[in-house]
Amino acid sequence: MKQKTDLKLLWKLFLSTLYLSAFTFGGGYVIVTLMKSKFVDEYKWITEKEMLNITAIAQSAPGAIAVNAAIVVGFRLAGLIGVLVAVAGTVIPPFFIISLISVFYDVFRENQIITLLLEGMEAGVAAVVVAVSCEMALGVIKEKDMILTIMMIIAFIANAVFNVSVIVIILLSVVIGIALHYLNIKGERLE
Repeated sequence: MKQKTDLKLLWKLFLSTLYLSAFTFGGGYVIVTLMKSKFVDEYKWITEKEMLNITAIAQSAPGAIAVNAAIVVGFRLAGLIGVLVAVAGTVIPPFFIISLISVFYDVFRENQIITLLLEGMEAGVAAVVVAVSCEMALGVIKEKDMILTIMMIIAFIANAVFNVSVIVIILLSVVIGIALHYLNIKGERLE
């Protein structure tokens, strides 16, 4: 009976990631919001805090955010087979779409309607990215961790005002996060 449940879960995971990937335009930040809506709010497979952690991992790891997030969610739900199922569901739609577009590239390149459609999507994507950023910021603020809140504000100012590279900000955040984790573990041992 457990195997049926596992197969149902894997099928649901595959269809969810396939659906999200097929109908999401604009890259990883857009799909993260939809993943939160589907996996946290609707299915309750993961918590909001886990989604924030998954987003942080997905952003800092090399590769597409959507695939990285699918890997973490898939592993969390069903181990290695969950990773394979989630990744397959995530990569099939873009692979199919890009293959189709490459066959008809000249037609798409010169089609004014498609050009206007893609330009219109840019505005929608920008709005979704702002919404994701605000939602993630509120998630950090809800944690009521002063260090994380200060780090978030400094990272924003460093990038927006001083044009510090996002890669530098991520690497510094990783180092600070590891140091804080190490200090927390060391502090717990002393108590």
